[in-house]
Order: sequence, then C-alpha cells, then structure tokens
Amino acid sequence: MGASVPERASTNEAGVECDVVVVGAGFGGLYSLHKMREIGMAVRGIEAAPDVGGTWYWNRYPGARCDVPSLFYSYSWSPELRREWRWTNRYAGQEEILAYARFAADRLDLRRLIQFDTRVAGATFDEKSERWIVETDRGDRLRARFVIMATGGLSVPNTPDIPGVADFTGAIYHTARWPQEPVDFEGKRVGIIGTGSSGVQVIPMIAKAASQLVVFQRTPNFSVPARNRPLTDADHKSFDEGLETYLASLEQSDFGRVPPTAFTAEVPPRDVQWARYEQLWQEGGSGGFLKAFPNILVHPDVNEVCADFVRQKIRETVKNPKTAEVLSPSGYPFGVKRLCVDTDYFDTYNRSNVDLVNLREEPIERITASGVDTASRHFELDALVFATGFDAVTGALLAVDIQGRGGATLKDAWSEGPRTYLGLTVAGFPNLFTITGPGSPSVIGNVITNCEYHVDWIAECLTHMRRHNLATIEPDGEAQIAWGRHVAEVADRTLFPKANSWYLGVNIPGKPRVFMPYIGEGYRTTCKAIVEDGYRGFRFGSPTRALGEAGK
Repeated sequence: MGASVPERASTNEAGVECDVVVVGAGFGGLYSLHKMREIGMAVRGIEAAPDVGGTWYWNRYPGARCDVPSLFYSYSWSPELRREWRWTNRYAGQEEILAYARFAADRLDLRRLIQFDTRVAGATFDEKSERWIVETDRGDRLRARFVIMATGGLSVPNTPDIPGVADFTGAIYHTARWPQEPVDFEGKRVGIIGTGSSGVQVIPMIAKAASQLVVFQRTPNFSVPARNRPLTDADHKSFDEGLETYLASLEQSDFGRVPPTAFTAEVPPRDVQWARYEQLWQEGGSGGFLKAFPNILVHPDVNEVCADFVRQKIRETVKNPKTAEVLSPSGYPFGVKRLCVDTDYFDTYNRSNVDLVNLREEPIERITASGVDTASRHFELDALVFATGFDAVTGALLAVDIQGRGGATLKDAWSEGPRTYLGLTVAGFPNLFTITGPGSPSVIGNVITNCEYHVDWIAECLTHMRRHNLATIEPDGEAQIAWGRHVAEVADRTLFPKANSWYLGVNIPGKPRVFMPYIGEGYRTTCKAIVEDGYRGFRFGSPTRALGEAGK
C-alpha cells in the first residue's frame, strides 16, 4: 500500500492550510485521498455523510444493487485489496458495496483525513495567494492550492415539484436518501413514482411486503434480467487467471460506448440478431446487450430489432396484454437511456396487489393528505416512494458556490451547459479538478475505473507541476470549446440524443439540454497524447511558493 506520508496540514488564524482538499468520500474521493497522500501532498477530505461510500451510503433502498459485475466493480490498482476482499455475488448489493468502501478506507487508513457530516458550501479562488478558500456549512475555512471535486455523478436527488406533497400525512421516501433503519411496508398501501433503475430494483421488493403497490409510470424503460447468483470458486479463479489481461486492457483502453467499427459494420440478419439477444437474455446483465453488435447504438435498424426483442420478452412475461403494452418502451431507441438490470421486475406486474398507472393517460394532478389524485382517480396510500433519480453529472458540482478568476461562478460559466476540458478541468477555475466530470466517460461504463483513471491523471499532473515548479493549471478557452464540440459531435453521430434521458439533463426543469458524457473511443489515448505533447491545451502559471509546502 505504501508508507504513510506525514500529515503536514496546519491550522492558523486563516483556517486549515493544506495542499489538496478532496470533496466527497465515495470511491473517487477515497482513491484521491490515498493517491494525493502517496505523492506527498497534505490532503484533507470533506464528506456530507457520516461515513464513506458516496452514493452507496445513501442509496440503501431494498434491492439496491450494482449493474457492473462485482469482480470488476473494484479498485484495480491494489493487489492487496483484491487479495483481502472476496465478493460473494455476481452483482453486489448495496450493503456489500458499502462494506467494501469501508474496508478500503480502513485498510488504507483514510478516515483520519476526512471530516464527516460536513458539506462544502463554497470554494473561492484567491488570485493573489493562488489558493482556494473552501468554506463548509459548519463554519470551517480551509486554504488549499488544489481542490478535487469527487462529488459523484449520481449524488443529488431529483424530487419533482408535485403540488400537495407537504399535505401528505403518510411516510415519504426517496430511493436516493433511504433511511438507515429498515422500512416496514408490511400491510401498507404504497405508491411509487418512477420506473428508472432504482424503481426497477425497488418495486419487486416493496411488492412482496405491501398490501397494495401502485406504480406511477410516465415512461417505460428497457430492462434486462440480471441473473444474479452467488460467485463460485471457479468464478474467482477465472477472474484471477484473466486479471493481467484485464489490467492491460485498462491501461491500453481505447474502448468507448461506440467503437470505431460502429459506422462501417454491416447490418446482421434479423435471425442472427435475435439468436444473439436470446443468448444474452439467458446470460443476464446489460454489458453484453450494449456490445452485442458494434452498430447497435448508431444504426436504427439494428437497434430496433433489439428493442423488438425486449418488447417481445415483456409480452411473454406479463400476463395482462394491456399492462404489457404500457410497460413496453417505444418512441426512443434501446440502450440510449440508462439500461436497467432487474430481478423479477416484469413478473411483479402479475401480482394481484400491484397496479400500474400510465401517467401519459392520467397524469398526477396533486398529492393529497391521504394519497395521490390523477386526472381520473384517487389512490389512498399509507406511504409514498420517489424513485425519480438524480440531477446527474453536474448537480453536485453546481450545488457548491464555486468562484474562479475574477469572481466568476461555475453556475454562470455553465448556464448554457457544462464546459470542461477532458471532463477534468474548467477554464477560469485554476487548480480545480472534477473527477468523472461532464465531458468525460463519467457515468458511462465502470465508474470505479473511470474514477481511478482521473485520479491517476491528476496525480501525474501535480507531480509534473512540482517537478517544474509550476503553481497553477487551467485549460485554454479555445481548447475547452474544441473539446466540448468534439463531445457533442460524437454523441450526435449516435442514437443517444434521440431519447429524453438524464444524460441530457432533461429530467431537471430548466437544465440546458446538453449531452454530458463522452461516449467515443480513444478517451485515454487522447488524454495521454495531450500530456505527451506538453499538456497541450493547458496553461500553467508561475508560482508564489512551491508545491508540497502547506503547513511548513
């Protein structure tokens, strides 16, 4: 793991002085703390929750589970962590993932670097001292040369503004802020709003306990079975045997959601596609579907065959034809919204205690003291669950009052949509880094390995700056504009913009419609080439004092 580096942060009348402040203690934040300490930086972490884990601390609703195989949803950089931790299921549940985050924090001795139960209220760049002044909701004041925003792409809950919510006398829950104590729905009449990833996972669980479950659905989502199961010794052995190849693929990774062959590949015959989808359906998991054919996310004809296949599976599973029709997605391509992975989701609608309300036919008019009024009916409820997702990718960044050069705010800079260079930095905000920020692969693919890559890139950059006695780094405005244009052009060549998804921010009223993740090939190759070309597109500033000097 490496020897512990002495903590050199100090406290004076101006507040805590350190080299780096890391905001967030999810997997990206934990690795940031470890890596910054490893390269000799005095580092401090700030976390709003009372414990580590990030989104896996808060999202503890029944059925919460990762859709990336657990053997891969792990830190790749540490042989010790791999050797000492053993996953139990193909797809790990929230409790096991949170336990893994706690294990990593303890094994790496990171808790003493983190201030918990604390939310960053603002961060202001002081141009004279070339320091960030970070202020918290508890009155803390920290001065640091660098700020790493490891706040996560899925961390700020989205709660729709429905009239009458405050009038409801029953219990209200949000999947993204679930209570730590178990919630007992036994014998209760429960309503749930939302059928995205969290809704698809929690609905079957609530249905097993509730006397009545009413699902309020606006847009049906494509979902494929997880086929979750306990991992065997053979599974672990197979993973270990392929580990070197897997790690090499991460180092050399040029893969994106859309491969280079996507635009030249032939359209396979329908029967060939159908057979492949049947095989993947039986195997379970989303990854195979999204890579079933290289052009599945760019060619409408290929995509529609897959969509037809899933709709056919829904009709085969759901006994009521009208319910099956309401549950069948249409009007947007397969896989361009977050593809759901479920256990018994569609089967749940065969239960006598489950009702599906099509909000396209009868929208919610208001929430009352006793339940929900739609345009045509009233539903008496004892509890209400919002499974309405997040203000994704940018929500947590814009929740902090970040002010860069000349007092310019990040909120104003992003008023027409987020602008970054590589999803890592923002022009006008020196020494501010965003882990898996907009304009990077971010929430596409395996978020843990995406976080790792960004942290490693930042560590290499800070080491370069210390070696060359450089004080500040920020992107050139033109380079940032060019990167944003490239991110948009890549997305526009695909089917992704044809759905109103949270990738585009359309679930948040007033949010600019901008495709936020980078889904093309070659992201890591591009980043590496930029570094090798003298950090092309970046501007460095001369120092007022050397790096690694906080507290001396």
